[in-house]
Amino acid sequence: MQKLARILQISVVSLSVAVLGGCGSLPSLPKLSLFSSSKAKAADKETVPNEIYDSADALLERGKFTAAAKKFEEVDRQHPYSPYARRSLVMAAYSHYKSGQYDKAISTARRYTTLHPGTKENALATHIIASSYYDQIRDPARDQGRTKKALKALEELVNRFPESEYAAKAVNRIRITKDVLAASEMNVGRYYLKKNNYLASINRFKTVVLKYQSTAHVEEALMRLTEAYMSLGITNEAQTAAAILGHNFPNSRWYKNSYDLLQSNGLAPREDTGSWISRRWKRAVSGIGRRKS
Repeated sequence: MQKLARILQISVVSLSVAVLGGCGSLPSLPKLSLFSSSKAKAADKETVPNEIYDSADALLERGKFTAAAKKFEEVDRQHPYSPYARRSLVMAAYSHYKSGQYDKAISTARRYTTLHPGTKENALATHIIASSYYDQIRDPARDQGRTKKALKALEELVNRFPESEYAAKAVNRIRITKDVLAASEMNVGRYYLKKNNYLASINRFKTVVLKYQSTAHVEEALMRLTEAYMSLGITNEAQTAAAILGHNFPNSRWYKNSYDLLQSNGLAPREDTGSWISRRWKRAVSGIGRRKS
């Protein structure tokens, strides 16, 4: 029994020596990570949105606008919760705008304003929408659907972001846009007037007087109202239109035409304060004054 115990003791000691002696040949273990393997991979990918964004930005700098838009959209699509996703979305809209893809620019910018209201890039997104419509303004003789949308977007930009870097340009563009819309109304109004469709022509000139009184077209519109109302025999409205024209633009050639037309019929300019022209003109001019002050 003692002999068996002795044999076992020797075996244990020999095994221990063998294991200790073989430690130098064992492969070294990897260092423990603070993350699990899946978290470690996610951490490695945190640099990817930054790399894609930088690549898109580089393409934008080189004028590769279509390629830049795709790269920016890749950031938003693959990493929607990364810090770069929000900025990438508005930059994708800007890249689409620069490439002349206005519909894509508008839809992408609108998506930004819907998903991220109140952020600092909202002014830029609204500017992109307004600019995309503005750059599609057509000749006054053609359809003005885009022009009306441009005006609405420009006014939204000025009203919501009056202190932004885009506001001053928007104000100037509003003047140009209104001038185009007024010119379009005048074209249609003159057409109806030539066709002796006086009521239809009056409605067009009326729009210019009420909505676009800050444009140069308002002088002719008042003269054409004088002409149309005289043709219908509504002399008080004709006299009122001429009187307001003479009061506000006394040196206008259009006033001279109105004055001569009335005089040839034994009449003179005279304002009827009950006329829609008198009431609405004063209200419109008063509104312009308030906006300027």
